[in-house]
Amino acid sequence: MRNTLLILVAATSLAGCGTVAPRTDAARGLDAINVPVVSRQDFAFDAAAPDGDLAEVEAARLDGWFRGLDLGYGDSVYVEGPYSGAARANVARIAGRYGLLVAEGGPVLPGMIAPGAVRIVVSRTRATVPNCPNWSEPAQPNYNNHSMSNFGCGVNSNLAAMVANPEDLVHGREGSGLSDSRTSTKAVDSYRAAPPTGTKGLLDITTSKKGN
Repeated sequence: MRNTLLILVAATSLAGCGTVAPRTDAARGLDAINVPVVSRQDFAFDAAAPDGDLAEVEAARLDGWFRGLDLGYGDSVYVEGPYSGAARANVARIAGRYGLLVAEGGPVLPGMIAPGAVRIVVSRTRATVPNCPNWSEPAQPNYNNHSMSNFGCGVNSNLAAMVANPEDLVHGREGSGLSDSRTSTKAVDSYRAAPPTGTKGLLDITTSKKGN
C-alpha cells in the first residue's frame, strides 16, 4: 500500500512539472513585447488681436509663453479664431525664432474664443515605452520558448528617445512632389568614384614601436 502511494505521488509531481499554461499574448511571436507609445498634449494661448493685428505687448506675451513651453522641433503651432488668417503672419514671425512654421488646421479645443482674440495652440507629441525595464516574468523556466518580458525595451526606448519628431512613428511624411536626381544619386556616384581599397597596397600594421 505504501509503495502504491509513493508511485501516485511521483506521478502527480511529474504531471505538474510537464503542464504549462498556454499564453496568448505577443510573447508567442517575434514582435517586440514593449513598443513605443506616442502621446499628444495640446496647449492653448488666447491673445488679443483686433482685426488680426497682434499688438507688441501681446507679441511679447506670446514669445514668453513659447519660451516657457521650451518650444522646439517636433511641436506644431496653429492659429484659430475669426481673425486667424490675418494674425498668422505675426504668430509665424514669433514661431520662426524657434525654427517652426505655423501649420494648417489644428486640434479642436473646448471653450469659446473671445471676440477680437485669436487662439494659438501648440500641439506636442512625446514617445515613451511604458513599463520598461520589464522584468515582470522570470527568464526560466521557459518551456514554450517565449520571448522575455523585457524584449524590446532597450532598442525601442533608445528609438523613442532619439526620434526628433515622434509623429514620424505614427505615420510617414508626405512627399513634396519634387525630386533632384543629383541628390538621389550622390551616394552612388561617391561609391563609384572611390578607388578600390587594394590599389594602395596592404597597410603595414605592427604592435611594436618602430626601431625595436
